[in-house]
Amino acid sequence: MDSYLIQVNGRGDHAPMLDVHLKSTGNTISPGKVKGRKPRWAVRASEMSKKTFNPVRAIVDSMKVEPNPKKAMISLSLGDPTVFGNLPTNDEVTRAVKEVLDSGQYNGYAPSVGYQSCREAVAAYYNCPEAPLKAQDVILTSGCSQAIEIALAVLANPGQNILVPRPGFSLYKTLALSMGIEVKLYNLLPAKAWEIDLEHLESLVDEKTACLIVNNPSNPCGSVFSKTHLQEILAVASRQCVPILADEIYGDMVFADCKYEPIATLSTNVPILSCGGLAKRWLVPGWRMGWILIHDRRDIFGNEIRDGLLRLSQRILGPCTIVQGALERILHRTPPEFYHNTLSILKSNADLCYAALSAIPGLQPVRPAGAMYLMVEIEMEHFPEFENDVEFTERLVSEQSVFCLPATCFEYPNFFRVVITVPEEMILEACGRIQEFCEMHYQGAEGAQDLECDK
Repeated sequence: MDSYLIQVNGRGDHAPMLDVHLKSTGNTISPGKVKGRKPRWAVRASEMSKKTFNPVRAIVDSMKVEPNPKKAMISLSLGDPTVFGNLPTNDEVTRAVKEVLDSGQYNGYAPSVGYQSCREAVAAYYNCPEAPLKAQDVILTSGCSQAIEIALAVLANPGQNILVPRPGFSLYKTLALSMGIEVKLYNLLPAKAWEIDLEHLESLVDEKTACLIVNNPSNPCGSVFSKTHLQEILAVASRQCVPILADEIYGDMVFADCKYEPIATLSTNVPILSCGGLAKRWLVPGWRMGWILIHDRRDIFGNEIRDGLLRLSQRILGPCTIVQGALERILHRTPPEFYHNTLSILKSNADLCYAALSAIPGLQPVRPAGAMYLMVEIEMEHFPEFENDVEFTERLVSEQSVFCLPATCFEYPNFFRVVITVPEEMILEACGRIQEFCEMHYQGAEGAQDLECDK
């Protein structure tokens, strides 16, 4: 048997070598059988795919309930502001993309971290004296979801853990578990407008803690942290020397009586990777344009984290170049009244929904201060025929054709989440149906006890 050595292109001091054995038969060279191996099909899913689990999809897909055919379906479950057409993006945003498309200048590949001019535009938009930014501090990504994925991947190794809010966006856990990273859930406090239980948070930190995820404004809570509370969070991170991954995709989406503070503007020493994008504030989630802002005043991340972010961004060829080309115009041409009008609609819907649900016996909504959601507690003792929030929301669909996400999806049972981006008349109709449903199933203290005895 003749042995041939084939060199494969590679990087580093030594290119990888592939030893290929070929069997010569006359004038023909044919592959020989690998000794001791009988060829057979053995295609299996990867361990990473097996570890990837989306709790929202798992719970929703398992519900399998049919809406009431006599009532039109009202879905208050999907965090997509474009679904009903009542919240279109601004004309300047679409015009910016059309101009770039017509120019024909952004049809090729861009650098994996984004065009330099586009990174400069994002840096200039978010730059401030308290948290200065330059182009090299910006990584453009395919939506905020990829920004979070890259940030997690650069900060944490398999076997380490991250601190995640409960209730919180399910993607954090989905991504972490697929990477072999443990998730530790810290509590938010509904009685304190969903502030973090700081004592509980700090108790979870150990030598394997890689980062703390802070989501502000919050999905699913619709809460907005005060400056004082953000400073308290930073104090914990500083004492424990834990970097922060800030999910700020709803940044500046706060109601008029509240103020949004980017956490990096308050940090003097804690390094922060802030993830954001166009999806929510500009109402274009399908355009998949996000970014990571690197805030590292004390050079704690150093070159290692920056180089890691660069390498991880090279796994794909970066976000959509057409949207990149439009970024500067989108950021600087979008009129302030567009943001104001969007928030005015969301605030009005939030107030209507909160007032209507507050009047329903057995429900306790928590007033939101921003984003696109509010959370509602179900006083389960008054609905004893339902085992949990999943069963409650299932029956709400089958009887009233109103779909709200059970908060078990967010690791917080016996609550449900309402999306407030739907048209006003739909909010009112949905709340009326929820009231009818609760009145049908509500049991006072005595009734609930009688039902328990019957069981």
